[in-house]
Amino acid sequence: MKFEISNPNHYAQNKEQQKITSMAPARVSQAELECRKIVGVNAETVTNVTSTDIPGHYPGEDHEWDLEEFKNTFKVQFHKYQPLDSSFSLIGIDASIANAFRRILIAEIPTLAIEYVFVHNNTSIVQDEVLSHRLGLVPLTGNPAGIRWLRQYQKPTEEDPDGSGVQDVNTIVMKLKVECTKADNYDELNKKGEDNPRLLYKHAHVYAKDLEFVVSGRQDTFFSGEANAIKSVHPDILLAKMRPGQCIDMEMHCIKGIGADHAKFSPVATASYRLLPTISITKPILGADAKKFARCFPKGVIGLEEVSLEEANRRGSGYEGHEGEKKAVVKNTFKDTVSRECLRHPEFEGKVRLGRMRDHFIFMVESTGQYQSHELFLESVSILKEKCANMKRGLANIMR
Repeated sequence: MKFEISNPNHYAQNKEQQKITSMAPARVSQAELECRKIVGVNAETVTNVTSTDIPGHYPGEDHEWDLEEFKNTFKVQFHKYQPLDSSFSLIGIDASIANAFRRILIAEIPTLAIEYVFVHNNTSIVQDEVLSHRLGLVPLTGNPAGIRWLRQYQKPTEEDPDGSGVQDVNTIVMKLKVECTKADNYDELNKKGEDNPRLLYKHAHVYAKDLEFVVSGRQDTFFSGEANAIKSVHPDILLAKMRPGQCIDMEMHCIKGIGADHAKFSPVATASYRLLPTISITKPILGADAKKFARCFPKGVIGLEEVSLEEANRRGSGYEGHEGEKKAVVKNTFKDTVSRECLRHPEFEGKVRLGRMRDHFIFMVESTGQYQSHELFLESVSILKEKCANMKRGLANIMR
């Protein structure tokens, strides 16, 4: 069987027209765009998750990344700011970028911690290796400018047996030298039957505040004075307990490292994010049901308001004849934990729709003390910029 084209030019023109039409950006309603931003949360499933090859991109639509558009749509909102605890929102970015910031916060910001412990004498009941491990986990703080000035210590390897060596620019030296002795009024207290070791003895408890910073070389430029000296973030961290006749004499070397090497170098106790919850009441919830609906959520998420005369007179509103009754309204979804409790009750079936905003990330950052919480995010941005610059240089070298 043969097929013939009566007018080949006409056929080619039609194909070209179809190609142009298929490449034209599709027009999408604002309602559809808003719907795309919401991840559906159902009783047992999660719907409307990203399923395209590139997140945020849809076939037949123009989603070319534009710097000016990003500047206009990207937002940062601060919810809480404390030196060691902060919460903020990043609005208008993709999950891959938000997760990159989270991972950098946890594992890639350099911090200072005890790495080497030289035990000169330890007659306490705490074994050398156990005490050394506890010392390594003590969070340290000092002048932030001085900590940034420090370079990372290069450990000896088979290829480089010497490493970088111990220098003032890569190593902080600290000492712990304490001895437990009886108090001056020990005999008097003992006669009274006193059994509190803190009163009976000196240095019965060894704390992180007993760590002594030893200045060397150019470190006095940054770490001179009580406020700038290297010390424990929490001075009352208990390290060991001793009794008269026992002593601890150690020297510690602190170096910079990252959380990917060891958890003690992580600058955060926690760094996490969650998507902003959304709650849509699709049908009226009134009276006793409204009160029960409010109890399904944390306090402040759902409020109760009276049905106005205008709503009661509006045809098709669902409030006809219910003027003055209490209705459920959404107040503050930020406080919601998305427990889905309301979806368990049959009286709310088909009346509420839960979800999360796909591009609204609520970050919670808790610092261990070496950096303030708001500084940590800025550090993560700088590290991500450096990674991008390294990648661009690598691609440029490949193309040569």
